[in-house]
Amino acid sequence: MRLLSRQTGPIVVYGVTGYTGRLVAAELAQSGADFVISGRNPEKLEALRAELGLEVAPRTARIDDPGSLRDLLSDCPVVINCAGPFVLHGEPVLRAAVETSTHYLDTSGEQSWMKLAFERYGPGAADAEVAVIPAMGFDYVPGDMIAALTAEGMGELEQISLRYSWEGFSPSQGTARTTLEIIAGSDVEWTNLEWRKPSGGFGRGTYEFPPPVGRRQMIRYPAGEQITVPRHVSTRNVRTTINAGAFSSDLLARVYGAIMTPAALAVRLKPLRRSAGALISRLPEGPTAEQRERMRWMIVCDARRADLERRGVISGRDVYGITAALITRGAVAAARRGFTGTGALAPSQAFDPRDFLAGLERFELRWQVGEFDRPAPVEP
Repeated sequence: MRLLSRQTGPIVVYGVTGYTGRLVAAELAQSGADFVISGRNPEKLEALRAELGLEVAPRTARIDDPGSLRDLLSDCPVVINCAGPFVLHGEPVLRAAVETSTHYLDTSGEQSWMKLAFERYGPGAADAEVAVIPAMGFDYVPGDMIAALTAEGMGELEQISLRYSWEGFSPSQGTARTTLEIIAGSDVEWTNLEWRKPSGGFGRGTYEFPPPVGRRQMIRYPAGEQITVPRHVSTRNVRTTINAGAFSSDLLARVYGAIMTPAALAVRLKPLRRSAGALISRLPEGPTAEQRERMRWMIVCDARRADLERRGVISGRDVYGITAALITRGAVAAARRGFTGTGALAPSQAFDPRDFLAGLERFELRWQVGEFDRPAPVEP
């Protein structure tokens, strides 16, 4: 017998002692939301509870103990999962959420995980009358929502192109580990109404971003919009790229695309992946507040059909801070009685993009859609 849908009780943040998890907990505390922190290490949980001045005791649960996860979620309307990489660690929490009729959100950036969440757990979530909403942080709320806003009213499209620019980006250990899984995995592109393995190498020429970014060398980006956008935009193709300098430097950008393919093949070998993981463990846990302030990002969406082309632009700062704000906003909305989302949903399906993106001025978030000059052609 299915549990009754609950819209009372605290929001759970699982995997809270990691870099992003702590930012999410701080954001929830600032918002005044009723929430509880959880993870596998009681000492770290208690230290974080004291740091944030939380009155409610933390709850310990382990991903290798399904019963503890079900107990954790049994009286909660929403769980925020921050324990990545999700392709390695996410499924036990998602399974427990569906089994206990708990809305599920996470901060994933991995295509393979998003496809699994949609395809394996979406039907069960619909039966349980709860929502499964992966990728509810910077990866990939802004891109998914600017795609929805740009394509609005255009009808069937030939192509949606999303081009990312990151400037001053410093990854956390968690992001680095997730990136390793992304590089080692098999990414897909939405091509002619189906997901296919991308053709060609990683290099994608150059692109002229609006000021102040300008022209950037681009590489293929296995972004989550490849998975989410076709769920709510009628388009034959989706293309996602990112400036090569986001992961190295503008000076190295021209060679970066050339080395990505052999690098991807190399990290699929277990010894090299272990070595890469050991190097990641030596990195700082995450960027400082000052480094986060210096991070700038822009996403340009070009929507095209035979007789019309439209461009949307969204930009802001602080990738990690806005991730905490976005997923907190989503969890609080999902916990309300009026939330009606069920099944596996893209961000733009779960929440109205205009309403959801409003009120984020502290991250200098701005977006606009209109008839722009055509983008500069990509140079081979």
